[in-house]
Amino acid sequence: MGKTPTIPAIILFTVTISYLSPKASPLTPEQEKQTLLQIKNFWRNPTSLQSWEDNNNSSTIAHCNWFGITCSSHGFITNISVPNQNIYGPIPDSLCNLTNLTHINLYNNSISGQFPKSLYNCSNLEYLNLGQNYLVGTIPSDINRISSSLVYLSLEANNFSGDIPPGIGQLPNIQSLILDNNLFNGSFPAELGQLSSLQTLWLAYNPFTPATIPQEFGKFKNLRFLWMTQANLIGNIPDSFSNLSALQQLDLSINNLTGPIPAGIWMLPNLEYLYLYANHLSGEINGTIGALNFVNIDIGINKLTGTIPEDFGKLNSLTSLGIYFNKFSGEIPPSIGLLPSLTSVRFFDNNLTGVLPSEFGKHSKLWEFDVSNNRISGELPAGLCAGGTLTSVVAFNNNLTGRLPDSLDHCVTLDNIQVYNNRLTGDVPSGMWSAMNLTTVMMYDNQLSGTLPEKLPWHISILMIANNRFSGKIPSRAENLLVFDASYNQFSGEIPANLTGISRLQILSLQGNRISRGIPGSISVLRNISILNLSYNQLSGEIPVELGSLPVLKLLDLSANQLTGEIPPAMAELKLPVLNLSSNQLSGEVPAGLQKSFYDDSFIANPDLCSPSTVLNVRECGRKSNGPNHTSVAHILLLVLGGLALLGTVLFTIVLLVIRDSKRRRIVVGLDLAPWKLTSFFQSLDFTAERILKALTDENLIASGGSGQVYKIVLGNRAREIVAVKKIRNGRKLDSRREKEFQAEVQILGTIRHANIVKLIACISNGDSKLLVYEYMHNKSLDRWLHARYRSESNENVRLDWSTRLSIAIGAAKGLRYMHYDCKPPVVHRDVKSSNILLDDEFGAKIADFGLARMLVNAGEPESVSTVAGTFGYMAPGEDEIHVTVNFLILNFTRQLIRC
Repeated sequence: MGKTPTIPAIILFTVTISYLSPKASPLTPEQEKQTLLQIKNFWRNPTSLQSWEDNNNSSTIAHCNWFGITCSSHGFITNISVPNQNIYGPIPDSLCNLTNLTHINLYNNSISGQFPKSLYNCSNLEYLNLGQNYLVGTIPSDINRISSSLVYLSLEANNFSGDIPPGIGQLPNIQSLILDNNLFNGSFPAELGQLSSLQTLWLAYNPFTPATIPQEFGKFKNLRFLWMTQANLIGNIPDSFSNLSALQQLDLSINNLTGPIPAGIWMLPNLEYLYLYANHLSGEINGTIGALNFVNIDIGINKLTGTIPEDFGKLNSLTSLGIYFNKFSGEIPPSIGLLPSLTSVRFFDNNLTGVLPSEFGKHSKLWEFDVSNNRISGELPAGLCAGGTLTSVVAFNNNLTGRLPDSLDHCVTLDNIQVYNNRLTGDVPSGMWSAMNLTTVMMYDNQLSGTLPEKLPWHISILMIANNRFSGKIPSRAENLLVFDASYNQFSGEIPANLTGISRLQILSLQGNRISRGIPGSISVLRNISILNLSYNQLSGEIPVELGSLPVLKLLDLSANQLTGEIPPAMAELKLPVLNLSSNQLSGEVPAGLQKSFYDDSFIANPDLCSPSTVLNVRECGRKSNGPNHTSVAHILLLVLGGLALLGTVLFTIVLLVIRDSKRRRIVVGLDLAPWKLTSFFQSLDFTAERILKALTDENLIASGGSGQVYKIVLGNRAREIVAVKKIRNGRKLDSRREKEFQAEVQILGTIRHANIVKLIACISNGDSKLLVYEYMHNKSLDRWLHARYRSESNENVRLDWSTRLSIAIGAAKGLRYMHYDCKPPVVHRDVKSSNILLDDEFGAKIADFGLARMLVNAGEPESVSTVAGTFGYMAPGEDEIHVTVNFLILNFTRQLIRC
């Protein structure tokens, strides 16, 4: 985004303009040098221009050696190029007194004010770059008065607004017109099509009034690069684009374009890059593409159907092929695997079937391979890493079988492998663990086997191999490992005595293995652990008191082991949302801090455990016997009662085990069995309330907070068949009036449809519990990215780059603008912060958590707290204030983004 001018700079401009007015006649070289010194003084003598110094002993053309200055052979200044020099203030009128000036480059400074008409006096100007500055206002309607020799004009990343004037289409020799990343909120003129010499046109990232692409844009006979990403485009791609014979790159992504892709685009002879993702285009790709010299094709996130044309195999120059998020069906043509230049394959989220071409990777330096979320069967191509450059294999949610490719055994470049939810078998190639850049391994829900090395690759941060057949011992060295889920495998041995080698772990799940011995006291080094699940193993000994010192632990499950002794009182200090110590051999009294109804099922099937409170499902402590009578009748009675008690205990234990297993799978999170009501905000749903309830298990828990827990629930094999469910339990039933208020406000939020607001899909309720079903955000919250929860200090690649940060800030602002201005009645969030800005798989920002949870949790508070829509005392901004809102948000987010 651009910037706004500073008041001191404007005042300085006003004070000095009188003596910096343009001269009437050409200057001598000495006068040009003095003009430069005046300009330096006008810009407040920036240190970057310290070489601009007048030395009485120097020649009259000494300034030709000053920084950023180029002169002709006669000593006249022709070029001023001082980009990135922290120069402040407007452009002085005296600049064009340098009558031989042909090039001005002030890129990425702090130039302020409006577009200076004084530049019209630079009659020989050919190159003007004012990009990345603080310029505001509109481009003058008479911009065509600027030098007719102008070939290059860049005004990108400023704060220009309004329309792009039609007069800009009268610049006869312009070849590059760079206007992206401004605040243009009007129109772009069809007259641009008159620029017959134009080679580069950038209009991307501007909030134009919704408009179609003019047919006149098909007149750009020399255009090579057209960039109109996120420019509020609607309608069809013009058929006239088939005339753009010189076009090399076409980027119309992230708009609202509809209709088919014109067949003529596939016939453009020089097209190298095509980006059409995030539109609503329809139709099929026809078979006329084989004559092109494509380098990159990216038409993801549309609604294209049909099969992938065999002619793709004729594109011998093709390096990147992306047709993701469409509805393609059928098999991938084998000819694609033979392309000699192909480096990137992205076919994810389609309806593709059949087997993968066996030649993938054998004929090119393949580095990215993603076919996830399809219905592909057969094996992964054996030669994926034959070229020695493969970094990423992503093939999850398919029907793949067989072994992992042998080429992965020596694939030292590999950093990401995600093949979960398939039917893969056999040992994982042991050499794969030698890939030093390996960061992500997600292979759960297969039938893979093998062992893990004692020391995992240094960079690995995510290792998820649950529901396989891995065996051996647990690794003890993985310095940057954050997530380790090895549940339901065949690991044995003991938990490493020294855990310092995996001390950065945030999630450790080893349930359902054969791990024995005790839990080591070194568990205290896991200071970042939030989920610890060691259930269904063979652990023995006492629970170490060190468990009570884990500061951020949110889920602890040690159930179904052979643990003995008392529960350490220190564990009551953890304030755990989820705790399960059931089915062990624990004894003594449950610590007072854990004697709460929230933990009513956390201690069952521990016969020697007791509690003085009746809220827990354990025996009551302190109940004394009256002592036996010394009569034979009494002895017989005691024997009978003892036998009955023993039988009752056995039966009770069996019942508890059944209940425990049921609750583990269905209601371990504290849901009761009262009738549930499902309220849908979409015409049709692919799930029922019962299906959601069954999936609320510990394994699916992804977050906990003061108002409830959040679960990730996979309903199918496609990315959009994943939902996030927020469970809110109030602990008391709402009165009828507050229940109606909640339902009304849920209904309001359920009808909101905006790209920057998380969709509320459904609400499931029964008395004192509510389940809010949202679309799932793959990249979690902005807060987690800013504060290193998803970032390894040794891996800079996972940091948010600046363009992504800016896009997130703008997206959040757009969401708030919609809530304040377009919603009837307006919706007030009341809790905007980075943890409530969620990020989708493309890092698009979406606002979440509108206070519904707080409304339930604080049901006993005053009425004003529970109001979400139309809060008293808050007035939504009017149309003229929208840019203020947007800029304010961007400023605040940017401050936080910079700090992180």
